[in-house]
Amino acid sequence: MQANDVRVLKSAAPPTLVAGVVAVVVAFVLAGGKGALGATLGTLLVGVFFSISVVAVSYAARVSPQIMAIAAMGSYLVKVIVIMVMLATFSDTTVWNTKAFAWSVVVCTIVWTAFEVRAFIKTKMLYVDPEAKVPGKGD
Repeated sequence: MQANDVRVLKSAAPPTLVAGVVAVVVAFVLAGGKGALGATLGTLLVGVFFSISVVAVSYAARVSPQIMAIAAMGSYLVKVIVIMVMLATFSDTTVWNTKAFAWSVVVCTIVWTAFEVRAFIKTKMLYVDPEAKVPGKGD
């Protein structure tokens, strides 16, 4: 895993965890134990999904930029499909509050994405490879 990717995880995971804890407390107050369970599951889902995506894209980036783009799109597609399957499978569940689950997924996704963008903006990355060989320029 590259250093930039570790920075992304370090900058996005803690605020998402805080948002998740707030979501659990709010869900507990509004919907009781089932609400807290739903919010907890939603928070865990977002944390696991986004962490796996960062690791997959980081690994793919070492292979090539093209593979990195494919990994990013593929991991996004897998996340969308899995969340759709989960929502369809557990839409009638009474084990947890589905609204608390859904809202915690939305809130934690927004928080993770915002802090991931912030991490990339603050990362000092070179736009030009200083060691690249230019064709036609003799050394």
